Amino acid sequence: MPRKPLSTQVFEALRERIRAGVIAPGAQLPTEAELCQSFDVSRTVVREAVARLRSEGLVVPRQGKGVFVSEAPRESFNLPDDGLSTLPQTLALLELRLGVEVEAAGLCAARRSEEEARAIRAEMERADAHHPDAGAMQVHYDRDFHLAIARGAHNAHLAEFLAYITGQIDSRLRLGHVVDEGLRAAYFERVHAEHLAIVEAIERRQPDRARRAMRHHLTESLERLRALARARGLVTPVAAG
Repeated sequence: MPRKPLSTQVFEALRERIRAGVIAPGAQLPTEAELCQSFDVSRTVVREAVARLRSEGLVVPRQGKGVFVSEAPRESFNLPDDGLSTLPQTLALLELRLGVEVEAAGLCAARRSEEEARAIRAEMERADAHHPDAGAMQVHYDRDFHLAIARGAHNAHLAEFLAYITGQIDSRLRLGHVVDEGLRAAYFERVHAEHLAIVEAIERRQPDRARRAMRHHLTESLERLRALARARGLVTPVAAG
């Protein structure tokens, strides 16, 4: 059985500690740095795990103080891990992601700082430059690039929601399953061109252009996966109307 993503492992471990009372209602979670050290994972992984805890109402942030276990956990939106094990479910999740990221790109173009713009370009260059083995890479190898844009929107809810849903995308879906070996160089060139259009719109503070570029990029990504799904007979056409 494929191993669960690190963010899911950290989320489940913390959730179990909360439910078992090891971390009591009202108690403060360990700091981000402490969680990174405890689980031997990156800050991105910890943030995704905590975002999931927040989405399930298990923890709440307190401005300037940290994150605390909820006194009375509430029912909330969540995506079960076992529902994302197939391509159709992954496509549905990407459709949800599209609606969030298009607006995030527009807000980022309007609100980002110069430092954030430089960080977004650097993240694009880092992601697009390193793909030695496409067959071993996750389809969403550019996740940190997209998260950097969401953070540049200066809306914590957008960034947290995106971290949550991208953390749910099935880690078993690999580029090697989507792109024929002889087409991988062209694939990466096309994706880089899409990324560059987004970055340039953000750098030039052009919100509408940034939204169009992000919509084009994610729509193209969806179409690439839909083509794979159709080839495998996994997608039933949706009736018009």
